[in-house]
Amino acid sequence: MAPERKLYSNLKKNTHSIVWNRVENLSLLGTPDLLGYNDSGRFFTVELKVAKGNKVRFSPHQISFHIQHPKNTFILVEALGPRSLKLFPGSMIRGLSSEGHNYSWPLATSWKEIQKKFNELN
Repeated sequence: MAPERKLYSNLKKNTHSIVWNRVENLSLLGTPDLLGYNDSGRFFTVELKVAKGNKVRFSPHQISFHIQHPKNTFILVEALGPRSLKLFPGSMIRGLSSEGHNYSWPLATSWKEIQKKFNELN
């Protein structure tokens, strides 16, 4: 299983209260991987990234999307090696792109915290 597909599978298993739709979009470049819907009726997007080191790779289209849509957009990074999970707001994409996932303190670092953060959106 591809690393991002495995991350998506784990996200679905660990965030039961969220309805997920995977976005496979070749016409709108930069569109995040997932559209989520929480119990409060809020939509949000999540870009999935798997990093082997500190570097997180984004296309210029992904960076542009998150700059244009700074609210209710997220980037979920799974770092391999010393396994870690980090959820960042989409508004941090420039720093993540230039400095890597150690750039700043994440919003959440566990599945429980991630589900809580998504459910708090209003």
